[in-house]
Amino acid sequence: MPTVSLCDVTPDMVQCAGPCARCGVEHGLPVGGALAPAHALFERLEALGRVDIDAPRAGADPRFALDYLWGEARGQMFGVLSYVDASGASGTLRAFSGQYNGAWEVPGWTPPVLDVAAFHAVSDPVEPQIKAIGREMAACTDPERRAALKRRRRAMSQGLMRDIHALYRLRNGAGEVRPMTEIFLAPGVPTGAGDCCAPKLLQHAARLGVRPTGIVEFYVGRENRSGTRRHGMSYAACEGKCRPLLGFMLCGHAAVTNG
Repeated sequence: MPTVSLCDVTPDMVQCAGPCARCGVEHGLPVGGALAPAHALFERLEALGRVDIDAPRAGADPRFALDYLWGEARGQMFGVLSYVDASGASGTLRAFSGQYNGAWEVPGWTPPVLDVAAFHAVSDPVEPQIKAIGREMAACTDPERRAALKRRRRAMSQGLMRDIHALYRLRNGAGEVRPMTEIFLAPGVPTGAGDCCAPKLLQHAARLGVRPTGIVEFYVGRENRSGTRRHGMSYAACEGKCRPLLGFMLCGHAAVTNG
Protein backbone atom coordinates (compact mmCIF):
# COMPACT_ATOMS: atom_id res chain seq x y z
CA MET A 1 0.00 0.00 0.00
CA PRO A 2 1.20 3.58 -0.59
CA THR A 3 2.92 5.63 2.10
CA VAL A 4 0.48 7.87 3.98
CA SER A 5 0.66 10.40 6.77
CA LEU A 6 -0.38 8.99 10.12
CA CYS A 7 -3.16 11.60 10.02
CA ASP A 8 -4.56 9.97 6.87
CA VAL A 9 -4.51 6.37 8.09
CA THR A 10 -7.95 4.78 8.52
CA PRO A 11 -8.96 1.79 10.68
CA ASP A 12 -9.78 -0.39 7.65
CA MET A 13 -6.27 -0.16 6.16
CA VAL A 14 -4.11 -3.28 6.35
CA GLN A 15 -0.42 -2.49 6.83
CA CYS A 16 0.57 -5.70 8.59
CA ALA A 17 0.31 -8.78 6.38
CA GLY A 18 2.24 -11.75 5.06
CA PRO A 19 1.92 -15.13 3.35
CA CYS A 20 1.20 -18.14 5.54
CA ALA A 21 2.78 -21.39 4.38
CA ARG A 22 0.51 -23.39 6.68
CA CYS A 23 -2.78 -22.01 5.31
CA GLY A 24 -1.67 -21.16 1.79
CA VAL A 25 -3.18 -17.65 2.06
CA GLU A 26 -2.06 -14.18 3.10
CA HIS A 27 -3.04 -13.14 6.63
CA GLY A 28 -3.42 -9.46 7.46
CA LEU A 29 -4.29 -7.42 10.54
CA PRO A 30 -6.12 -4.11 9.95
CA VAL A 31 -5.15 -0.87 11.67
CA GLY A 32 -8.40 -1.19 13.65
CA GLY A 33 -8.38 -0.05 17.24
CA ALA A 34 -4.67 0.80 17.21
CA LEU A 35 -5.22 4.09 15.37
CA ALA A 36 -6.33 6.37 18.21
CA PRO A 37 -3.61 5.09 20.61
CA ALA A 38 -1.02 5.58 17.85
CA HIS A 39 -2.03 9.23 17.44
CA ALA A 40 -1.86 9.67 21.20
CA LEU A 41 1.61 8.07 21.34
CA PHE A 42 2.94 10.23 18.50
CA GLU A 43 1.69 13.39 20.20
CA ARG A 44 3.09 12.34 23.56
CA LEU A 45 6.51 11.57 22.11
CA GLU A 46 6.66 14.99 20.49
CA ALA A 47 5.39 16.76 23.61
CA LEU A 48 7.83 15.06 26.03
CA GLY A 49 10.80 14.79 23.66
CA ARG A 50 11.79 11.36 24.96
CA VAL A 51 10.75 7.71 24.73
CA ASP A 52 10.81 6.90 28.46
CA ILE A 53 7.42 8.57 28.58
CA ASP A 54 6.29 6.82 31.77
CA ALA A 55 9.23 8.14 33.80
CA PRO A 56 8.89 11.41 35.74
CA ARG A 57 10.76 14.31 34.16
CA ALA A 58 13.28 14.36 37.01
CA GLY A 59 14.04 10.67 36.42
CA ALA A 60 14.27 10.77 32.62
CA ASP A 61 17.26 8.95 31.13
CA PRO A 62 19.32 11.15 28.73
CA ARG A 63 19.88 8.12 26.47
CA PHE A 64 16.18 8.06 25.66
CA ALA A 65 15.86 11.67 24.52
CA LEU A 66 14.15 12.12 21.14
CA ASP A 67 17.11 14.25 20.00
CA TYR A 68 18.81 10.94 19.21
CA LEU A 69 16.40 10.44 16.30
CA TRP A 70 17.14 13.86 14.80
CA GLY A 71 20.91 13.45 14.80
CA GLU A 72 23.30 11.26 12.87
CA ALA A 73 21.42 8.11 13.90
CA ARG A 74 18.35 9.45 12.07
CA GLY A 75 14.80 8.30 12.76
CA GLN A 76 13.12 5.11 13.87
CA MET A 77 9.85 3.25 13.45
CA PHE A 78 7.30 3.03 16.26
CA GLY A 79 4.22 0.85 16.45
CA VAL A 80 1.05 0.31 18.45
CA LEU A 81 -0.99 -2.90 18.74
CA SER A 82 -4.50 -2.95 20.23
CA TYR A 83 -5.78 -6.14 21.83
CA VAL A 84 -8.52 -7.83 23.83
CA ASP A 85 -7.60 -10.17 26.69
CA ALA A 86 -9.36 -13.31 27.91
CA SER A 87 -11.69 -11.32 30.15
CA GLY A 88 -12.77 -9.07 27.28
CA ALA A 89 -10.79 -6.05 28.49
CA SER A 90 -9.01 -4.03 25.82
CA GLY A 91 -5.48 -2.66 25.95
CA THR A 92 -2.51 -1.59 23.86
CA LEU A 93 1.14 -2.46 23.42
CA ARG A 94 3.80 -0.15 21.98
CA ALA A 95 7.15 -0.90 20.37
CA PHE A 96 10.13 0.75 18.71
CA SER A 97 12.16 -0.95 16.01
CA GLY A 98 15.52 -2.50 16.89
CA GLN A 99 17.39 -0.91 19.77
CA TYR A 100 16.94 2.64 21.02
CA ASN A 101 20.33 4.32 21.29
CA GLY A 102 21.94 0.97 22.09
CA ALA A 103 19.22 -0.21 24.51
CA TRP A 104 17.12 -3.27 23.72
CA GLU A 105 14.68 -2.50 26.51
CA VAL A 106 13.03 0.71 27.70
CA PRO A 107 10.44 0.60 30.54
CA GLY A 108 6.89 0.60 29.21
CA TRP A 109 7.85 -0.66 25.76
CA THR A 110 7.46 -4.15 24.30
CA PRO A 111 10.64 -6.23 24.74
CA PRO A 112 12.51 -7.70 21.78
CA VAL A 113 11.69 -11.10 20.34
CA LEU A 114 14.99 -12.57 21.47
CA ASP A 115 16.16 -13.02 25.05
CA VAL A 116 18.49 -10.11 25.80
CA ALA A 117 20.70 -12.08 28.20
CA ALA A 118 21.16 -14.83 25.61
CA PHE A 119 21.99 -12.20 22.98
CA HIS A 120 24.77 -10.76 25.13
CA ALA A 121 26.09 -14.23 25.95
CA VAL A 122 26.46 -14.92 22.23
CA SER A 123 27.53 -11.46 21.07
CA ASP A 124 29.73 -9.99 23.80
CA PRO A 125 32.67 -12.43 23.44
CA VAL A 126 32.77 -12.11 19.64
CA GLU A 127 32.06 -8.44 18.90
CA PRO A 128 35.36 -7.18 20.42
CA GLN A 129 37.27 -9.69 18.30
CA ILE A 130 35.56 -8.50 15.12
CA LYS A 131 36.35 -4.88 15.99
CA ALA A 132 39.97 -5.75 16.79
CA ILE A 133 40.36 -7.36 13.36
CA GLY A 134 38.90 -4.20 11.81
CA ARG A 135 41.50 -2.07 13.58
CA GLU A 136 44.25 -4.43 12.46
CA MET A 137 43.01 -4.18 8.87
CA ALA A 138 43.09 -0.38 9.05
CA ALA A 139 46.74 -0.45 10.13
CA CYS A 140 47.83 -3.23 7.78
CA THR A 141 49.88 -2.32 4.67
CA ASP A 142 50.40 -5.85 3.34
CA PRO A 143 47.66 -6.56 0.73
CA GLU A 144 47.73 -10.32 1.28
CA ARG A 145 47.56 -10.01 5.04
CA ARG A 146 44.76 -7.47 4.73
CA ALA A 147 42.76 -9.78 2.45
CA ALA A 148 43.19 -12.66 4.91
CA LEU A 149 42.02 -10.47 7.78
CA LYS A 150 39.01 -9.40 5.73
CA ARG A 151 38.04 -13.02 5.09
CA ARG A 152 38.45 -13.85 8.76
CA ARG A 153 36.32 -10.89 9.85
CA ARG A 154 33.59 -11.79 7.34
CA ALA A 155 33.51 -15.41 8.53
CA MET A 156 33.28 -14.33 12.18
CA SER A 157 30.54 -11.81 11.41
CA GLN A 158 28.51 -14.35 9.47
CA GLY A 159 28.91 -16.94 12.20
CA LEU A 160 27.82 -14.46 14.85
CA MET A 161 24.77 -13.46 12.81
CA ARG A 162 23.75 -17.11 12.45
CA ASP A 163 24.07 -17.59 16.20
CA ILE A 164 21.98 -14.47 16.87
CA HIS A 165 19.28 -15.47 14.38
CA ALA A 166 19.05 -18.86 16.10
CA LEU A 167 17.87 -17.07 19.26
CA TYR A 168 14.64 -15.90 17.59
CA ARG A 169 11.75 -18.28 18.22
CA LEU A 170 8.48 -16.87 16.95
CA ARG A 171 4.97 -17.51 18.28
CA ASN A 172 1.58 -17.26 16.58
CA GLY A 173 -2.10 -17.22 17.48
CA ALA A 174 -2.40 -20.95 16.95
CA GLY A 175 0.02 -21.65 19.79
CA GLU A 176 2.86 -22.69 17.53
CA VAL A 177 6.51 -21.78 18.13
CA ARG A 178 9.05 -21.94 15.30
CA PRO A 179 12.66 -20.82 14.86
CA MET A 180 12.85 -17.73 12.68
CA THR A 181 15.43 -19.45 10.50
CA GLU A 182 12.81 -22.04 9.47
CA ILE A 183 10.16 -19.49 8.53
CA PHE A 184 12.10 -17.65 5.84
CA LEU A 185 11.47 -19.33 2.52
CA ALA A 186 14.36 -17.57 0.79
CA PRO A 187 17.91 -18.68 1.68
CA GLY A 188 19.41 -16.62 4.48
CA VAL A 189 17.79 -14.34 7.03
CA PRO A 190 18.11 -10.57 6.40
CA THR A 191 19.95 -8.46 8.96
CA GLY A 192 17.48 -6.95 11.40
CA ALA A 193 14.75 -9.52 10.76
CA GLY A 194 12.52 -9.96 13.80
CA ASP A 195 13.46 -6.56 15.24
CA CYS A 196 10.81 -4.38 13.58
CA CYS A 197 7.74 -3.19 15.47
CA ALA A 198 5.18 -5.63 14.07
CA PRO A 199 7.08 -8.85 14.97
CA LYS A 200 7.87 -7.45 18.43
CA LEU A 201 4.23 -6.54 19.06
CA LEU A 202 2.76 -9.81 17.77
CA GLN A 203 5.32 -11.85 19.70
CA HIS A 204 4.50 -10.10 22.96
CA ALA A 205 0.76 -10.42 22.33
CA ALA A 206 1.27 -14.18 21.90
CA ARG A 207 3.34 -14.32 25.10
CA LEU A 208 0.56 -12.56 27.00
CA GLY A 209 -2.17 -14.69 25.46
CA VAL A 210 -4.14 -11.69 24.18
CA ARG A 211 -5.95 -11.30 20.83
CA PRO A 212 -4.68 -8.52 18.54
CA THR A 213 -7.41 -6.25 17.15
CA GLY A 214 -5.31 -3.75 15.24
CA ILE A 215 -1.80 -2.55 14.47
CA VAL A 216 -0.19 0.55 12.95
CA GLU A 217 3.40 1.78 12.54
CA PHE A 218 4.84 5.27 12.02
CA TYR A 219 8.20 6.97 11.67
CA VAL A 220 9.69 9.54 14.06
CA GLY A 221 12.79 11.63 13.43
CA ARG A 222 15.15 12.74 10.71
CA GLU A 223 14.54 11.35 7.23
CA ASN A 224 16.56 8.20 6.57
CA ARG A 225 19.49 8.28 4.15
CA SER A 226 17.58 6.58 1.33
CA GLY A 227 14.70 9.05 1.63
CA THR A 228 12.17 6.25 2.12
CA ARG A 229 11.16 7.18 5.68
CA ARG A 230 9.89 10.60 6.82
CA HIS A 231 8.70 12.00 10.13
CA GLY A 232 5.02 11.51 10.87
CA MET A 233 4.45 9.09 8.00
CA SER A 234 2.93 5.63 8.37
CA TYR A 235 4.38 2.63 6.55
CA ALA A 236 3.32 -0.93 5.85
CA ALA A 237 5.49 -3.73 7.22
CA CYS A 238 8.71 -4.05 5.22
CA GLU A 239 8.77 -6.51 2.35
CA GLY A 240 12.02 -8.37 2.92
CA LYS A 241 12.36 -8.59 6.71
CA CYS A 242 8.78 -8.61 8.01
CA ARG A 243 6.30 -10.04 5.51
CA PRO A 244 7.90 -13.55 5.52
CA LEU A 245 7.40 -13.63 9.32
CA LEU A 246 4.01 -11.98 9.65
CA GLY A 247 1.99 -14.63 7.83
CA PHE A 248 3.11 -17.19 10.40
CA MET A 249 2.77 -14.85 13.37
CA LEU A 250 -0.76 -13.76 12.42
CA CYS A 251 -1.98 -17.32 11.88
CA GLY A 252 -4.61 -18.34 14.42
CA HIS A 253 -5.64 -14.84 15.46
CA ALA A 254 -9.37 -14.24 15.04
CA ALA A 255 -8.99 -10.59 14.00
CA VAL A 256 -6.93 -11.27 10.88
CA THR A 257 -8.21 -11.02 7.33
CA ASN A 258 -7.34 -13.71 4.81
CA GLY A 259 -6.39 -12.70 1.29
